[in-house]
Amino acid sequence: MSATTTQARPEPRPEPVPAGERQSDDGRIGARANLRHISALIRRNALQIKQNPESMADALLMPIVMTLLFVYVFGGAIAGEAGGYPNWIVPGLMAMMGLSLAMSVGTGVHEDFSKGVMDRFRSMPIARSSVLIAKVIVELGRLLVTMAVLLVVGLAVGLELNGRWVELLAAVGLAALFGASLTWIFILLGLTMRSAQAIQGMAFMVMMPLQFGSSIFVPTETMPGWLQAFANVNPLSQLAEASRNLINGAGDVAGPAASVVLWSVAITLVTAPLAISKFRKKV
Repeated sequence: MSATTTQARPEPRPEPVPAGERQSDDGRIGARANLRHISALIRRNALQIKQNPESMADALLMPIVMTLLFVYVFGGAIAGEAGGYPNWIVPGLMAMMGLSLAMSVGTGVHEDFSKGVMDRFRSMPIARSSVLIAKVIVELGRLLVTMAVLLVVGLAVGLELNGRWVELLAAVGLAALFGASLTWIFILLGLTMRSAQAIQGMAFMVMMPLQFGSSIFVPTETMPGWLQAFANVNPLSQLAEASRNLINGAGDVAGPAASVVLWSVAITLVTAPLAISKFRKKV
């Protein structure tokens, strides 16, 4: 009787991990893997919008309502005639849209924690920063959609593009850059405040002085001296002035545009690391 020998099957070799996707010994995730996680989370957030199209209502309706309201209700009283007001108010609304849309990010982050979505992320081997970066990119996309709607409505009510298309795109780019930096502020608020109502209350207290203490709606020359000083350094005034001069093809662009870029970089450098650090502690 011959003895039967069984040979153990060789264990399958693990597939080699690309250098950019390897996780180091201290838990750090490679740059390529981080980009892959960000793209997957962007797709997740985009699918959420597709499944819940009502979430785009503010991005689509707000530019229509605000443009019609200010041009046809307040335009005659502020500018003397509604006809010339679109070239003043539409660039101002471009500055305001980024601030208004960024407010919704804070409540969205808070809802993700209350619904347990962040618990799911905690169990996954992904970079914590990728969750927040994906949110900022999706909000930037919503802002660009809002800008497109605003410009179409603005042209319909009498906006005249005296500048070139390149200058118009530069104005949109400045508004998008500043809007993306504001998103980090409201993400930080969403991670810090204990309720959605508190986030909305704090956002309202931040938004109102910045919006109405600026040159978005009216020239600052008629304001009291102390308020005029605040309005002139207000980044929303700088963004509105840069966009206005680009679209109208006249006036100084370099000064206010440089101010907007500096404000955007400073806000991002201060609030983005704070938000990511706070997020890592919570998850």
